[in-house]
Amino acid sequence: MLSTTHIKIPQNRREFLETSGLGFGSLALASLLSQAEAAPNPFRSTAGQTPHHRPQAKNIIFLFMEGGPSHIDLFDPKPLLNKLAGQTLPDSFGEILTAAGESRSPLLVSKRKWKQHGEAGTWVSDWLPEIATCVDDIAVIRSCWADGLNHSSSVCQMNTCSLIGGRPSLGSWVTYGLGSENKNLPSFVVMQDNRSQVVNGPRNWGTGFMPAVYQGIQLREGKQPIPNLNNPEGMTDTRQRSKLSLLKSLNQGFTDQHARQTELEARIASYELAFRMQSEAPEAVDLSQETEVTRKLYGMDQEDTSSFGRLCLMSRRLVERGVRFVQLYHGAGSKWDAHSGIEKNHAKLSKTMDHPVAGLIKDLKQRGLLDETLVVWGGEFGRTPMSEKGTGRDHNPTGFTMWMAGGGVKGGQTIGTTDELGLRAIEDRMHVHDLHASMLHLMGLDRMKLVYEYNGRPERPTINEGQFQTKLVTG
Repeated sequence: MLSTTHIKIPQNRREFLETSGLGFGSLALASLLSQAEAAPNPFRSTAGQTPHHRPQAKNIIFLFMEGGPSHIDLFDPKPLLNKLAGQTLPDSFGEILTAAGESRSPLLVSKRKWKQHGEAGTWVSDWLPEIATCVDDIAVIRSCWADGLNHSSSVCQMNTCSLIGGRPSLGSWVTYGLGSENKNLPSFVVMQDNRSQVVNGPRNWGTGFMPAVYQGIQLREGKQPIPNLNNPEGMTDTRQRSKLSLLKSLNQGFTDQHARQTELEARIASYELAFRMQSEAPEAVDLSQETEVTRKLYGMDQEDTSSFGRLCLMSRRLVERGVRFVQLYHGAGSKWDAHSGIEKNHAKLSKTMDHPVAGLIKDLKQRGLLDETLVVWGGEFGRTPMSEKGTGRDHNPTGFTMWMAGGGVKGGQTIGTTDELGLRAIEDRMHVHDLHASMLHLMGLDRMKLVYEYNGRPERPTINEGQFQTKLVTG
């Protein structure tokens, strides 16, 4: 009979993996740990982590209008469009590639009433009367452009700078580069205004080839906005602390024997963050602490605006507590995608978004937070001047509008232009790479110096492209 006296009995799961199958189990362990490759820990304070240059902003709130809002019906009036409505696109505009392949469809009139607002006379349509009162704090960028024609690739590019999935999201890069200001809350939070699936789902706030610790944490509706935040019934804080202490001791035993495998530190930190969040996160998302005046400012007293108003107010509470990057999806499930019936579609969506967004800007400003919080508004692309199905507009990545406020941005200005029909960006053009480079720059991060080594090559957030748009801060 084979003697077992010389066989060491595994004391924990790592020893079991290392000794199983003549040691081949350690390969499985190495594979698991490789998914959490060592890097600056986002769950620790930013002590020791310094920006590349002096930052203008400490936080970002990205208001993502999923589906593609029509710039020529919201921020970019085109008198010639109404003059030529019903005619086909003039030949002088050349060949046009559209998602639906209807480039020769008649031009569709814009029924909006336009007015100049603020000291700078920024044009805003009658669909956004509340945001119009904030234009002196807003830089409207009319010359954005992208590469994708469909929603999947375009949403992916607006989040990751790439049409193809697999790269880290902007929020993940910010978290990787700057860490967290609050050790008890995640650095990157994502919320959406309804239960529909956002195009591409969690990949939009994923980490790609970087460790999963940098991914966005999705907050949901209901009594438990953060999944699995609350302990199961009967589980006390003491028992929970004991469980984490046991895990920590097992993990520490492994790291003592394998000092070079520092990847485990990130996993240990995630357990610790979850425990700390149980004490602080409930307070952070508790809107009952806000005054009625504040709730009304966000439109929470109205049925149409209460849903997105809650998310905007929660965003302010999160950045107030040190969350680096908050992304809100409005119209989740591509609700802004008005291939037909744009009048009804955009009128409804604009109404549910306009009041809460204006409330967010005003609230941040009156609390002294707008100077350090960069607010970004926009979708994955705009809409065409040509009609689709008679009453709608097709996807338009060649020219569309986004805007930024706060975070060092000079408000009360309009940057760039599109052509006379709003089809293509022609002056001060800003590609998605430029938009990301500018957001990173305002956060104190140089897009070329922010590097993650992957498979032997240096990876950068804007894929070595894009420039900071200096007009954002200089006017």
